[in-house]
Amino acid sequence: MDQSAQSEDQNENIELDNRRKRIIFRCHHRGMKEMDIMLGGYVEKHIVQMSDEELDELEVFLQHHDQDLFSWFIGTKPVPDEANTDLFRKILDYYKDKAGS
Repeated sequence: MDQSAQSEDQNENIELDNRRKRIIFRCHHRGMKEMDIMLGGYVEKHIVQMSDEELDELEVFLQHHDQDLFSWFIGTKPVPDEANTDLFRKILDYYKDKAGS
C-alpha cells in the first residue's frame, strides 16, 4: 500500500472515530436523564461494531424528541412506522434482556 493510500485510510479512521465520539456524546446528553441512560448505555456497548449504515440510521433516530422516544420505549404511545426500525427494536430488546437478567 502506498503512502497516500495509507494516509487516506488513517484519515477515514480518524473521521469514523470522531463520528462515533459525537454520537456517543449526543446519546449521553439528550436532555432527559432516562434517555441519556437508555441511548447512552446501548450505544456505548454497540457503537464499535456498528456499520456506516447503522450509524446513519442511529443519527436519524436521534432526531426524535426524547418524550416521544421514551413513550415508545415504555409502551405508552404506539411507535410510528418510520421509527419502528431494526435499531429501535434492538435497543428495546437490549433493555428487555437486561431487565430479565
